[in-house]
Amino acid sequence: MGYDDTTVRAEPVSDWVNDWDWLDPQWGTDAIDIWNAVREITPMAMTERYGRAFMPVTMDAVSAIAKDTENFSSQWVSVAQPDAVRRPAPPITSDPPHHQGHRRLLLPSFSPKQIEPMEDELREYCRGLIADLDGRDTADAAADYSQHIPVHGIAQMIGVPDSDADIFRDWIYRNFQLAPRDNRIREEVTAEMRAYFLKLLEAREAEPQDDLATLVAQAEMNGEPIDRELQFGYLLLLILAGIDTTWSAIGSGLWHLGSNPDDLARLRGASFDDPIWLTMSEEVLRYYAPVTMGRRVVGDTTVSGCPVHAGDQVLVTFPAANHDPESFDRADEFVIDREVNRHVAFGLGIHRCLGSNLARLEMKVAFQEWCSAFPDYRVDTAQETTWTSGQIRGPRNIPVVLR
Repeated sequence: MGYDDTTVRAEPVSDWVNDWDWLDPQWGTDAIDIWNAVREITPMAMTERYGRAFMPVTMDAVSAIAKDTENFSSQWVSVAQPDAVRRPAPPITSDPPHHQGHRRLLLPSFSPKQIEPMEDELREYCRGLIADLDGRDTADAAADYSQHIPVHGIAQMIGVPDSDADIFRDWIYRNFQLAPRDNRIREEVTAEMRAYFLKLLEAREAEPQDDLATLVAQAEMNGEPIDRELQFGYLLLLILAGIDTTWSAIGSGLWHLGSNPDDLARLRGASFDDPIWLTMSEEVLRYYAPVTMGRRVVGDTTVSGCPVHAGDQVLVTFPAANHDPESFDRADEFVIDREVNRHVAFGLGIHRCLGSNLARLEMKVAFQEWCSAFPDYRVDTAQETTWTSGQIRGPRNIPVVLR
């Protein structure tokens, strides 16, 4: 991506209880084993790599932090260098009482009433991606398929062209993979996003259209126009939270099915209204939940007996909570027809994911169309599947044999 990787290297982690690092390559490949091993020792791991930061790995600890807006602020939504510049991206970076107004502004656009009509067009888009693979025996299920779908979905809603997808992918890579350790990169990529979206907002102010960019450009709160920087924050959130998260979930599901033929066989021939698609998608969200969030400690308190102090950071590890055996029967197994599945892949409390309806639709359609087209595909184990570490974990390439 044009950056010297020496700026973001760090010593490998050898002690995940006292020196964790979510950017360590082991996190990408072995995160589930890491969380389970830490949980055997403590409910809260810690590190000094980003200043003092904690990582809960139980449902009780994760839930306590996510629901406590008095002692844990969402102004910092990722674990990074303490002096990192943090830009507002409401509602995810806002605390009460301001949070509700920001969320109320965007929430109607992601209601089932608004999202469900997108299904037919989304199916056609997925079928077009699959048609591009016609005649091929192998593919990369991530680069050729899963990484396109959420970009298309969110671009359609915001009102930006699919042709800018490579720009969005570059922003996502630098923001999530490099910026947590390198403030210079954080500032550079934020400046690029700011310039892009301020230009878009100015265009929509001059010529309104039926899209989210126009809604944001015209947004008011309490009868007053919303500040342009906050408008930028809304669009920043939609791009960063609406793309990599869902393509990681879709990619994880495709990797799983291509690695577990018995589960893939359960879907073969299933009609699109068969409940198996729902339970499978929800189990992908539980087992492979891609997203962790950050919090800044603003009040001295304790979590599961562990003291935390104002100024500390916390990584709210929702995926680790999804593997807590105290909360899930057979937590260590992927159960494709799991009936009781109260996972927290979309978060807990007031910041529960705004776009969960869109993500679920994109996952359902992506899985149904792919598995219908390639009912016997498999992951090519002769080639490596790479997984990203950091705030959003998922496969970045998935070599598959299609037939």
